[in-house]
Amino acid sequence: MRILTIHADYIEVEPKKQAIKDAEPLETKGPTRYDEVLVVFTAVEEGDDEAVMAERLASEAIAVADQVKTKNILIYPLVHLTSKPSKAAVAKIVVMKGEQILKDKGYQASHSPFGWYKGYTLKCKGHPLSELSRELHGPGTLTAKPAELETVSKSLVQENALKSRFYIMDLKGNLHEVEAFDYHGHAGGGELRKLATYETKKVRAYEKEPPHIKLMKEHSLIDYEPGSDSGNFRLLPKGRLMKKILERLITDWCVGYGAMEVETPLMYDYEHPSLKKYLNRFPARQYVVLSDEKKLFLRFAACFGQFLIAHDMVFSRKNMPLKMFELTRYSFRREQSGELAGLKRLRAFTMPDMHTISADMEQAKAEFEKQYDMGLEWNKMMGLETEVAFRIQEDFFNENKDWYLGMVKRGGKPILVEMFKERYAYFITKFEFNFIDSMDKASALTTVQIDVENADTYDINFVDSDGSKKRPLILHASISGSLERVIYALLEAQAMKIASGKKAMFPVWLSPTQVRVIPVGDKHKSHAMELLGSILQHPIRADIDDRDEPLGKKIRDAQMDWVPYIIVIGDKEIQSGKITVNIRSSDEKKEMAVPDLVKMLEKDNIGIPFERNSLPQELSKRPVI
Repeated sequence: MRILTIHADYIEVEPKKQAIKDAEPLETKGPTRYDEVLVVFTAVEEGDDEAVMAERLASEAIAVADQVKTKNILIYPLVHLTSKPSKAAVAKIVVMKGEQILKDKGYQASHSPFGWYKGYTLKCKGHPLSELSRELHGPGTLTAKPAELETVSKSLVQENALKSRFYIMDLKGNLHEVEAFDYHGHAGGGELRKLATYETKKVRAYEKEPPHIKLMKEHSLIDYEPGSDSGNFRLLPKGRLMKKILERLITDWCVGYGAMEVETPLMYDYEHPSLKKYLNRFPARQYVVLSDEKKLFLRFAACFGQFLIAHDMVFSRKNMPLKMFELTRYSFRREQSGELAGLKRLRAFTMPDMHTISADMEQAKAEFEKQYDMGLEWNKMMGLETEVAFRIQEDFFNENKDWYLGMVKRGGKPILVEMFKERYAYFITKFEFNFIDSMDKASALTTVQIDVENADTYDINFVDSDGSKKRPLILHASISGSLERVIYALLEAQAMKIASGKKAMFPVWLSPTQVRVIPVGDKHKSHAMELLGSILQHPIRADIDDRDEPLGKKIRDAQMDWVPYIIVIGDKEIQSGKITVNIRSSDEKKEMAVPDLVKMLEKDNIGIPFERNSLPQELSKRPVI
């Protein structure tokens, strides 16, 4: 049997046409509405035992209903959940018996008309437990241990039930109710209001396609992969180039900060005692796979591998803070399908993951501050405006209010604070730098947490100065956030510029083509090729539009590609030996010598690892993607 549960504000069901000969009689005509309900879409499969599956159906429905705190359950037969449906008579028995079991246990249970084609309108609540799927098996139907389609951690359940309070903290350290705060007159006040609304209202789903999806396709950067699971993408040459630059840049940042670079496995044993405990303390869903009758999960961060390495290390206070870094290509989280939205939220992503093992809270707080400042610097370099949110256990905040205020002042504007009385996960505090996109949805980029549990979970020790063994504290950090989400934020920021009538462009150092040379006609191509060759002697990404197209189209195409510097080569340029450069950032034309252009590019690229464009330099040789 397969089931899909949806916790809904409501579902309205209307029978349309009889689907099978023995369809049950309709009690009422027209639509029937069910409010505040757990909808259990159900498909009974070949070989399922009626009595066993009725019990399993009721049991699974109760487990989810109790988590989402509802007594209303609607069983909705949906044969399309499986390619191996049972006979209709068997399915009907399972549905009817399952409903009766639920009623006997005190639930307000019902079922949608059996054997009818139906139309329905449903509003899903959108919280972490609102969409779950299960594959249920009777005794002896699998030789290996059954794997759930999704595994939901206890922490995710606790997070859903968490009662927290949101405040705005101003530059004097005062806390304000989010609805009462005067956002006017503060830097980023409008965006901070949007973040507060997003976090308190928790409306995650997009009503229409975010504009970055159109842009990533128009620029041939990234596209959906129909041959994979939802939330997995194909990176095309220009998109791979941009991501590669970001990968090298954030790796250099973290290694330069003192982190040891490691590499760890993609999958882990679900029954490993330390890992199993951690799974239930991390608010995320996992992909689960079977291998040699062993249940494994795909990692959703580098924590597992790095903590297991730390467990096997011998180190002392003089080695601390001890840092490890891994660029996880990839991490996997089985996000709800309704929350998947282009590059904002994926199921497979590249996460630069750094962990800092600290001797005590003072050392942990010092590293937390440094990594906060790194986040400020990183997002400034990306050209991204962000709003900061701190999530804090209340007692810890009261003990460290001045420390938090110091960071708020360095950021220069008020922040959002979420206060919770009890910890629902392994961290006692965290911060996030949030980007607000064109549809007022927030996305966490930079994030750092102080972990007070996992040294115990993984039995990680260090030798203190007195020779005794102590448990450290651990900081989880991603200075950039997932790199796909960085590209999402860059594209969304440009979409907002376009909407306001401004020219869009990537940072010059990240642009797939930094310079494009355009010959006016065939007689200018040889000189243009010589010019291209001289530019390519330097770490600059340049190409030439040698296609047999009108000059106007070539210039428009370069502008559509957001090329930062465009050079047109005609008779005048050949005779003068100088070039006229169209500069996108300032929308001006400047006459200069090639060395002057090179100096401008060197300034644009300073401190950035150089990567070549793998596409042919001549546009005439490039495939259409």
